[in-house]
Formats: sequence, structure tokens, C-alpha cells
Amino acid sequence: MRKIVKFEFFSWFFSMNFVGRQKVEAARAGEVAARDLKRIILDKARKWPIRYEWIESIAIGFDLATIVSASYCASLLYQLNEGLQIELEQPLGSATLVAVLFCLLLKCQGQYRPTELLIWRRQIRLIFSAWVSVFLLLAGIVFALKIGSELSRATNILFAAFSLIGLIANRTIIRELLKKGLAEHKFSGRKVALIVDSMQRHNPIRRKLCKVGLNVSTTFALPPRDAGSNVRLRLAKDVIEHIRGSDIEEVIVAADLNRLSEMRAFANELRLLPFPITIVPTGAAKEILDRPRCDLGDMTRIELQRGPLTSTEHLAKRAIDLIGAGTVLVLLVPLLVMVAVLIRLDSPGPVFFRQHRLGFNGRGFRICKFRTMSTLEDGFSAVQARPVDDRITRVGRWLRKTSIDELPQLFNVLGGSMSLVGPRPHAIAHDNHFDKLVRNYAFRQRVKPGLTGWAQIHGYRGPTPTTEHIERRVDYDLWYIDNWRLGLDFVILMQTPLEVLRGRNAC
Repeated sequence: MRKIVKFEFFSWFFSMNFVGRQKVEAARAGEVAARDLKRIILDKARKWPIRYEWIESIAIGFDLATIVSASYCASLLYQLNEGLQIELEQPLGSATLVAVLFCLLLKCQGQYRPTELLIWRRQIRLIFSAWVSVFLLLAGIVFALKIGSELSRATNILFAAFSLIGLIANRTIIRELLKKGLAEHKFSGRKVALIVDSMQRHNPIRRKLCKVGLNVSTTFALPPRDAGSNVRLRLAKDVIEHIRGSDIEEVIVAADLNRLSEMRAFANELRLLPFPITIVPTGAAKEILDRPRCDLGDMTRIELQRGPLTSTEHLAKRAIDLIGAGTVLVLLVPLLVMVAVLIRLDSPGPVFFRQHRLGFNGRGFRICKFRTMSTLEDGFSAVQARPVDDRITRVGRWLRKTSIDELPQLFNVLGGSMSLVGPRPHAIAHDNHFDKLVRNYAFRQRVKPGLTGWAQIHGYRGPTPTTEHIERRVDYDLWYIDNWRLGLDFVILMQTPLEVLRGRNAC
């Protein structure tokens, strides 16, 4: 009897303990489910009601609205200040035309792509240049049609200023929001199925897709390349069975384009699915597709190496060269004439010294300088000037100290063989010598040589007595070529007179 009671007691105890554990586990499972549900709800609440692919259209809309609003404010402010009757039809019409032209110009350059919107400095530079270009175009139209009397200059100035400020503010806000959205996965998007190469890790691809708002619901692995068609058919069947009836809206295949023919056959087997099947290239093909490209007839041209300057940048730099060199030559005519007379009186020989140099892409040209020496060395044998050099004339020493002997190179600038800013050209004999001593020395010839340069304003001008000295000069020149921008040329041009006054290394 006692054994029966013991058995019943232990049976009751264990059953109660099992039921208790079941209740605890059920409670824990409920807490986990509630926590997951809360996380899903919070994630949905945190998502912005926009998709990543809408960003380009939204940025264009903001620019259009900004320009039209700036015109409205400028016209309203001017008319109220002048006590005129408020009429906004004409200014709003012209502002709409300006806004459309401006947005088309940036759109054609691909500057509304999200990846471009993140590069703030380039955006501001291109906004300014596009805005000036549109205004110059319209100014030409107004002049040609002789309708300038119908437009208020004050209103146009206000309109230009307000629009430029608004566009810069736009880019700043869009960039910050875009960075935040990408970093915190704020963009809403559709559910997708991801199919990756079996040899690749899919986590990096999943993270990149999630950053732009895509929700990777499920992942499949592609069979190896040597697998038969039966394996691919089984995979297609599994994908279709999993996706049909679900809320997935797209299939993304991440694979090397070397398997393109296989991917086409695979997509053909998934034709039962009523939504797009896209491919994300990986491997070497991704690097090629990331490079700038354009149509060349019915072919596609891909840029493997970018030139130092684009056609637009080359045009802007050439315009500055022509305007700057022409203006300086006109202003300095009296000085140039006086220097020529002094050279003739000081020593026998020509006023100008011409020497063969190598310019852009190794093209030869003859540089023009005021003669400062009693000799006219040229060709493959030329000795650099030294601090104490008997060949330098009395007037020549003063000309070299003040760099006035370089001014005739402005004629080279006008002729197109040189630029105002660029690496300084050396004598051919020195080029041949330095090319053997300094690695990448010839890279300096990827742009036109200059009257002054980045190396010169850092004190590397005049003779190059040591290998270290020429290496430092080349480093500065190559940095200038790799980091060229229009503003950098203006900085160099403004600092050059200060460097001349300091007289460092002048000889």
C-alpha cells in the first residue's frame, strides 16, 4: 500500500512539473512571438514611405519646386517693394522654362543618381556651372529677341540668388537624408527572392539589398557550373513552389556574367512567375559595368581609364587660359617693352630665348622666354642654371629673380601649347635624365605644361640640384593631375605672386 502511494505521489509530482515546464515554455514562446511582432511593427513604422528607386524623381521634383518658388518670392518681393500691381504669370512661366532646362542639363549628366547625390562637393560645383550655363543661354535668347526691356534686372538677380541658395540647401538636405536612409535601412521596398552563386557568400549581397529597401525573404543557391540541366530544373521547380502564392515581387540572381547563357536558360524556366527576374553582376563584370559608359552607334563604349580632364573641364580650363593670358598681356605691354629694351642694351643677342620642350602627350613645342643668359643652349645638352653662374647677364639675374623672364610664355598659353597652371616643362636634356631617375616622371605629360603649378607655390621652382628635389616636384605635379579641379587652378594663380615675392629657390 505504501509503495502504491509513493508511486502515485511521484507520478503526480512529475506530471505537475511537466505541465509547469510546458506553461513556462509556452509563456516564453509567447514573449518571443510578441517581441518579434513588436520588432516587425517598429521596423515598419521606422521605414520611410519612399523607395530607393524614387530618389531620382524626388530630387528632380525638389529642384523644379525650388526654382519656381524662388521666382515667385523674387517677383513678389520686388513688386511689393516698388508698389506695383502683383502679376506673377510671366515670371512663373519663365521660371518653369529655366527649371526644366536646368533639370534636363543635370539629368543628361547623370547627376540625379543616388550615388552622385552623395558627392556633395561635385554636386555644388555642377549646380553652379549648370545654373550659370542656363542663365547665359537665356540671356542670349533675350538679347537675340530684344525683349530685355520687359524683364526686371532686380527681379532676375534676386531670382538667381534665391534659386542658387535653395538648390544648395536642397543638395545638403537630400545628401543627409540619403546617408541616414542607407545607414539605417529606412527605405521601404518590395520582398524579393535572392539566388546566389554557390561559391559566393550571400550575406554581403543581402546587406546591400536591404540598405536600398529590398526585403530578402528567401535565398537559394545556384548549382555549380558543371552540374547538369536536371539540377537546374529541380532548382527552378523549388523556386516556383516556394514563391507562388507568396507576396514576393521579384527574383534577383547574383552571379558572374560568365554564366549568362546559363542564367538565360534558368530565367526561361521561371517564366511561370509573373514578375521580373533581374541579375546583379559579380566578379570582373561588376567592375566593368561600374565604369562610365556611353553609346557609340549600336555599340557601347566603356571607359577603362579616365582622362585627366573631361571635355567640359578642358573647355573651362582653356577659356580661363585665353581670358587670363590675353588680359595679362594687354596690361603688361609697357613692362614687356621696357624689359626688351633693357635686354638689348645689356648684352648682344636676341630679346627672346626659344628652346624645345615636351608638352602634352610628349608633343614638342618651342617655349618662349626673355633671354637671361649669354648662351642659347638647346637640344639634348643643356646645363641647368646655378646660383652663381657666369652665363647669366646682369639684367637676366634680375629677371630670373622676379620671374619676369617667364612672362613671354603667355604667348605659348594663347597658342595652346601651354596652360596657365600645370607642371613646369623642363629642357629635353633634363627630361631624358629625370625620366631615368624618377618613377612615373613621364606621367607629368598627361596634361599641358603650365606657367606656374602646384609644385611652384610649394617652393619647388628653379633648378633641381638633387634627385630628392626633383622627386618632390614630381610628387606635387602628379597630385595636381590626379586632384585637378577648377578651384585649384584659381588657388595656384592667386598664390603664385606671393611665392614670387618670397623668392624661394629662384635662380
